[in-house]
Amino acid sequence: MKLDLRPLLAGDRLLEFDYELPLDITSEDAGSFLFGVGFPSPMKVRGEITNTAGYMRLSLDASVDYQAECARCLAPVSGEFTLSLEKTVAPRDVLLDLDEDKLDDYAIIEDGFLDIDEQLLEQLEMEFPLRFFCKEDCRGLCQRCGKNLNEGECDCNHKEIDPRLEPLRKILEQMKQEENNKK
Repeated sequence: MKLDLRPLLAGDRLLEFDYELPLDITSEDAGSFLFGVGFPSPMKVRGEITNTAGYMRLSLDASVDYQAECARCLAPVSGEFTLSLEKTVAPRDVLLDLDEDKLDDYAIIEDGFLDIDEQLLEQLEMEFPLRFFCKEDCRGLCQRCGKNLNEGECDCNHKEIDPRLEPLRKILEQMKQEENNKK
């Protein structure tokens, strides 16, 4: 959404906004930062921009419902993700002397308008979790047969030790044997 900030630039003190931002992000795009995540409803955005003697501050809260899969067992996971965003608002010509890395601290006004959707999507990308779990102690799937171990043990021999851990198993056995010899 592009907010018209010309009234604030002319001296108004407050601009409140409340709108919905549809997230047209394809969950099937493997290159997307939100691969495998669905958004069944638009993001709800509410906030304000305050003007105190020419110093403008953007403050907003947003929330969106999501649907994804558990990273361990592939069970469906859904919930609500919330984020907050606070930035100083300034016209681009005031920020010409700033380094590129410092510009991230500002919401930049272009021709009297502020596009906050782009900044919201950037914030979503930075804060959205990379993985979801159906529960904290999810046991995942058996590596051999694929059974969901949250539903119980499987019948295959998954007790087999990963060959990469075999040297550690030998060291552990040696330490136990040395401890038994001391007794």
